[in-house]
Amino acid sequence: MERIFLYKHFLPGEYVKDIYQITPEKLKEQGIKGIMTDLDNTLVEWDRPEATPEVIEWMKLMRDAGLKVIVVSNNHEPRVSTFCQPAGIPFIFEAKKPLGKGFDRALRLLELPKHEVVMIGDQLLTDILGGNRFGLHTILVIPVAKSDGFVTRFNRKVERRIMKGLKRRGMLDWEE
Repeated sequence: MERIFLYKHFLPGEYVKDIYQITPEKLKEQGIKGIMTDLDNTLVEWDRPEATPEVIEWMKLMRDAGLKVIVVSNNHEPRVSTFCQPAGIPFIFEAKKPLGKGFDRALRLLELPKHEVVMIGDQLLTDILGGNRFGLHTILVIPVAKSDGFVTRFNRKVERRIMKGLKRRGMLDWEE
């Protein structure tokens, strides 16, 4: 029973192919008014320095619908600011996900209560665990790139074991 409790921390509220499956209408139906999103392999490939036109359009769609958007990344300031500033996206760098400090700073900037905010990310060990522990609705996306940086490669191995455990316990209702 204790293991199931631990596994629930890694279970996303939703699982989608990519950010483009997430619409402002769907989020608003759930009472969501703010979006925290990871950057690397969630919005663009981890080694792509700038936002693509599609990502910029998705962000604009969210903001035009009245949703507040902020990028919450564990990466360093030069990486995150190079991506976010040209697109006018507020951001938190070196967030130290899954710890709560970065989520707390982002929540203060959004000026919204937790129950009105979603965390979108590609990693169970950082984005989903952190968002769940912080009390946010979480959405897991399939990583944009097949490759990862060094630390993330290690995390992916751990994530595969967690996913198998979730599946074995009947806690997943989607196919990988």
